[in-house]
Amino acid sequence: MSAKNGTIKLVAGNSNPVLAQQIADGLGMSLTKAVVRRFADMEIFVEIQENVRGSDVFILQSTSFPANDHLMELLIITDALRRASARRITAVVPYFGYARQDRKSGSRTPISAKLVANLITHAGADRVMTLDLHAGQIQGFFDIPTDNLYASPVMVRDIRDRFALSNVMVVSPDVGGVVRARGLAKRINTPLAIIDKRRERPGESEVMNVIGDVAGYTCILVDDIVDSGGTLVNAADALIANGAKEVFAYITHGVLSGGAAARIASSRLKELVITDSILPTEAVRNSANIRTLSIAGLISEAIARTAAEESVSSLFD
Repeated sequence: MSAKNGTIKLVAGNSNPVLAQQIADGLGMSLTKAVVRRFADMEIFVEIQENVRGSDVFILQSTSFPANDHLMELLIITDALRRASARRITAVVPYFGYARQDRKSGSRTPISAKLVANLITHAGADRVMTLDLHAGQIQGFFDIPTDNLYASPVMVRDIRDRFALSNVMVVSPDVGGVVRARGLAKRINTPLAIIDKRRERPGESEVMNVIGDVAGYTCILVDDIVDSGGTLVNAADALIANGAKEVFAYITHGVLSGGAAARIASSRLKELVITDSILPTEAVRNSANIRTLSIAGLISEAIARTAAEESVSSLFD
C-alpha cells in the first residue's frame, strides 16, 4: 500500500503487539522490522532495520501500563525515525496515558497531559492519532495536527446486534461524561440517564443520585476509561436499586488496574465491554463478564485515509 506522497511503513512498540499486527493485517501490510529492547539497566534501545527514507511512517504504541516505559519507547522510536529521514511520522496512540491530568486539579499540581504532548511533538512527530481522549480539548495541547477517533461506531454495531433497543437506556456514570453518553444515545435512539456522584478520594467514588427514570430498562453505562472499576460497580448498584432490569457497561479503555477485574466479576454488572486499545491482562481475558471489542479495523481505515490525505472525520458521520 502506498501513501499519496510515499510508501507507508508501520512500526510497533511493545505496548500492544496483538493490536499492531491486526492493524497491519487490516492494511494488507507487514510491520516494519525494528528492534525495541532494553539494556541490563532497563535503558531502552531502538533500531529500525528497514529503509524508511521518504516514507510515511505510523508508530503503533499505546502509553498504557507501564506508562512511562511505553511513553519512552514512543519517543525514542520517533527520534530514530526522524534521524532515518522519514518523510512524515504519525504517532498512533490508541490509549493516550496521562490524559486524566488535563488541568490543575489543585494548588501546585501539573498539567501532565500538556507535558506529554510537548514531549511527543519535540521528539519529532508530525501528527498524532488517538482514540477517545479523556477530554477533547487535549487536542489543543498539541501544536501538530491531531485526530481524535471515536470507538462509538464499533460499540453501536455491537449494541444493535445484542439488544432490543426499545428497552435500552444509555447512562452516563458521571456528569462529566454526559456529552459522550448523549452522543451514543442519539446514535441508537434511546433515552439518557445520569449518575450524580461525589468522589471522596482518587480511585474511589460514592454514588449520590440517579437522574432519570431507569425502572424496567436495560441500562448501558458509557465512559472512556475504567480503572479501579469502583465507579461502575457503584453505578450498577444504584441503577439496580432504582429498578433497572440489567446493567451493562461499554468503556473504550480498559485500564483495569489492581483488583479491578475481580471487582467487576463480583459486581452486579451483567457485562463489561472494553476495546483492545490496551492489551488485556490475563485476569481480564479470563474474566467471565468482561468482553473485548477490536478497534483494529477502525484504526486501519483511519491510517489508510490519512496516508491518502482523505477525510477521517467522515468515518463518524
